[in-house]
Amino acid sequence: MEGTRPILAEVQVLATKSGFASPRRTANGIDYNRMSIIIAILEKHLGLIYSTLDVYLNVVGGFQLREPSGDLAVAMCLYSSLVDKPINPRLAAFGEIGLGGEIRSVSYMQQRLREAERLGFELCIVPKHSLESVDLSTFKMKVAGVATLKQAFSILSKTFTDKKESE
Repeated sequence: MEGTRPILAEVQVLATKSGFASPRRTANGIDYNRMSIIIAILEKHLGLIYSTLDVYLNVVGGFQLREPSGDLAVAMCLYSSLVDKPINPRLAAFGEIGLGGEIRSVSYMQQRLREAERLGFELCIVPKHSLESVDLSTFKMKVAGVATLKQAFSILSKTFTDKKESE
């Protein structure tokens, strides 16, 4: 959010086998420590292994994600790179991730959803608790409310695109 205006940003992640004893981690556009925390949450609560992988994260266009609402998108990109399946380009996600793997509410949900729909997104994965104040009947896109990372990844895995389609 810039004031009360939502700005959507694209997040990219490359997780690849490390050639070093200590894997390399690079974060452009997001706090390095925040990325490290998200990786630790994915390892602890979902059993994913990043300890032998280099991880390169980039927020496209030079944007800076300074609020935790980008956590869910970052986690989904980390997972996508790990399983080597591209995320559907018409999927948006926002939500803060708690240390227990829960998806925490974010503010300005109505405005964020409106902007995502205006930009052509067809599915938006958001914190379930944030939907309490939103009238979903005003949106044509699908909105999925989730309470945990496991729920979010379950929805995400059903939307993966075929690599051949995305090339």
